[in-house]
Amino acid sequence: MKGKFTDEQDEEKRISLLRYWTIRYLVTLVIGLTIIGFVTGIIIRQSTLNKNLAIDRYLAEEVAARMLDQIVGTDIPTDGDAELFYNRQKLLELSGSPSIYVVDTNGSILMENRSKDHLNISSFSQKLISSNKEVRKLKNIDGKDYYLVKRPIALNDSVLGWIVVIQSEEELTAVDQEYKLLFLMVISAALLGWAAIYILSRRLLKPIENVAKAAKQVEAGNYDIELNEKVKEQEVYDLVHSFKEMAYKLEQLESIRAELLAGVTHELKTPVTSISGLLQAVNDEVVTGEEAKEFLAISLQETNRLQKMVSDLLDFNSFAANAIPVNKKPIYIGESLKEMVYQWSLIQDNVPIEVTIDKPDEDIEIYTDVLRLQQILLNLLNNARQAIQGKGKITITICLADAHWVAIDFQDNGPGIPAAEQDLIFERFYRGEEKKYKVRGLGLGLPFSKMLARAMGGDLKLKESSQDGTIFTITLPFDD
Repeated sequence: MKGKFTDEQDEEKRISLLRYWTIRYLVTLVIGLTIIGFVTGIIIRQSTLNKNLAIDRYLAEEVAARMLDQIVGTDIPTDGDAELFYNRQKLLELSGSPSIYVVDTNGSILMENRSKDHLNISSFSQKLISSNKEVRKLKNIDGKDYYLVKRPIALNDSVLGWIVVIQSEEELTAVDQEYKLLFLMVISAALLGWAAIYILSRRLLKPIENVAKAAKQVEAGNYDIELNEKVKEQEVYDLVHSFKEMAYKLEQLESIRAELLAGVTHELKTPVTSISGLLQAVNDEVVTGEEAKEFLAISLQETNRLQKMVSDLLDFNSFAANAIPVNKKPIYIGESLKEMVYQWSLIQDNVPIEVTIDKPDEDIEIYTDVLRLQQILLNLLNNARQAIQGKGKITITICLADAHWVAIDFQDNGPGIPAAEQDLIFERFYRGEEKKYKVRGLGLGLPFSKMLARAMGGDLKLKESSQDGTIFTITLPFDD
C-alpha cells in the first residue's frame, strides 16, 4: 500500500514532455531576451546621449560663430537677435528645448533663450566657466540631472565670452520610439522562439509517445506492435528501430521459453519414466536373472544421464551468479590443447573424426584457467561430433589476434548452422530445429562456454557458418 501511494505521488509530480520543455524554454527565452533588451536599452540610451551632446556642442559652436558677427570691438552685445537661438535649434532639429546662454568671462549672463521649465540661473561661477571641460554633468539639481556644454566666443585668440547650452539628461536620452521598437522585437522573438520549440517538441513527442504505448503493450504480453520508422531524426529512428527489434526478440524468446520449458520437462521426465518402469519390472520380478541385471544397468545409465543434466543446470545457474571460481595460471596454449584433444579422443569409441591442431612454430604462453578452457573445448568438440554425424574433420588453429590477444579458431566440416538460428545459438536452453529431435540435452553447452570464456577475460563467438562447415573463435588475453 505504501509503495502504491508513493507511485501515485510520483505520478502527480510528472508533467508531459511538451509542457516541460516549452515552459522551461519560454522562461529561459524570456530571461535571456530581457537581459539582452536591458543591455540593448542601455546601449541605445548611451548612444542617444552621446549623439545629442554632440549636437549641443555643434549648436554652441554655431551660436558662437554667429555672435562674432554681432560684436563691435571687443564687447558682446546684450540685445542681440533672439531669433538666432531659435533658428539654430530649428535648423539642427534638436531633441527637446535646450537653454542657451551667452556669458561673459566673469560668468554673467548677457543673453539667454531659456524655457520656463529649465533651470533659473542668474550667473555662472568663475570655476565652472574657466574649466577645461567642454561638457559637464550637473547632478541632482532640483531633482534632475543636467548636462552643460560650453564653447568660447574667441576673437584673435582672445576669449570674449562663452556660449553655454544646458539640457536635462531626460531630454538628451529620450528614445521612446526606439524603446517601443525594441520591446516589440523582444516580444516577437519570444513568441517566435516559443512557437518554434512548441512545434519541434510536438514533432519529437509523437514517436516517443508511440514507443511508450508500445512498451505498455509489450508489458501486457503483446509483442505484435506497429511503429512508424519513417522519421528523419537519426536518434528518434534509432529509438524506434531498436524498440521494434527488442519487441521482436522478446517475442522470439517468449516462444523459445515456452518451447524450451516443454523440452526441458520432457528431457528430465524421460529418464525418470524409464528408471521408474525398469525398477518396477525388477521389483515385481517381471524380469529375473541376467535380464534383471541388464534392467538395473540401464537404470543406472539413465540415472547418470539425469544427474548430468541436473549438474549442467546447477553449474550454469551457479556460474551465472558468479559463484564458480576461475583460477588462472600460465600455460602453453598449443601443448595444452593437444593434451585436451587427446583425452577427448580416448572416450569416443572409434568415431571417424580427424582432429588437427595448427599452431605457430613457437608455442604461445598465456595466463588462463586450463580447466575452464578444457570445458569450452570439450563442448565444441562434442557439438562438432554431433553435427558431423560420421566421418569428418575438425581443425583447431591458434594465432595472434594482436599484441594483447590470442585467437583459437575451431572449424568443422559439418552441415553448418541455419542462418535463422545463428543469432540464437548462445541463448540459454536454445536448441536448433534439427538438433532438438536428434540429440538429447538442455541447450546449455554454448551459453555456458561463452560465460566461461568471458569469465577468463575473453569471449566465444560464431565467426561464420555455411554448408561447408562452422567456425567458432575463442579469444583469450595473454595476461590477467
